[in-house]
Amino acid sequence: MPSLKFNNKTIYYLINRPTNFKKDDKAVIFIHGSGEHSFIWQQQIEEIDFNIPLIALDLPSHGKSSKFEQLSLDLYVESIKELQKELNIEKVILCGHSLGGAIAQTYYFKYPEDVIGLILMSTGAKLRVLNEILNNTKNNFNQYLKQIPIGSFHRKTLKKVISEYVKEIAKINPIVVHRDFQICHNFNVMDKLDSIEVPCLIIVGKADILTPVKYHKYFNKHIRYSELHIIENAGHSVMIEKPVEVNKFIEEFLQRFD
Repeated sequence: MPSLKFNNKTIYYLINRPTNFKKDDKAVIFIHGSGEHSFIWQQQIEEIDFNIPLIALDLPSHGKSSKFEQLSLDLYVESIKELQKELNIEKVILCGHSLGGAIAQTYYFKYPEDVIGLILMSTGAKLRVLNEILNNTKNNFNQYLKQIPIGSFHRKTLKKVISEYVKEIAKINPIVVHRDFQICHNFNVMDKLDSIEVPCLIIVGKADILTPVKYHKYFNKHIRYSELHIIENAGHSVMIEKPVEVNKFIEEFLQRFD
């Protein structure tokens, strides 16, 4: 797994193929959500058939990346900026899941000249978190893990898929997971969406109870160049539950940047 140095620490990432970026090159950067790491994008990195490089990073203190003492939305944004600079990527399409969607939006508002497209998946312009999740991630992490199958997945999703996801989440420090949800809880850019001027693909599972369909309809209403896809029999972890459908929509979206 390749890596880069950021604030004298190491950030790891996945990439779908060896690439020597040159000026004017572009790439898709996948950004995971709270308490996750790059594993959630495995089926996108491996299976999307397109000639734009695909990259998924482990955010600071997640996955194989180094531990950072102070986690913040700005730190996450700057880790992606460093990845872009390190790989000499001229333009990026950012794909964010949940917290990753908040990071993608924030990145766009801070560095609009770098971003040519957004993919917002199971996320929102405002991400208030249930008190139960905030309390359990802080005080009873095992209970939080037990509730993931109900909160993050459709009832028909294969148990094997769910158990593998929970197994990976359990590897993340509970303090990190709790901080991620705090960042989500304080996120609100509802008054900025009208200023997004790049194409935006919006994807949500119809049964998503954490970031429901109405959040994504709000995106679609307020982002000028956007398209919305609601996927049946999927919850909050739509990219894992329905990778074939998600990948199809992503591939179709990427064609406009070819």
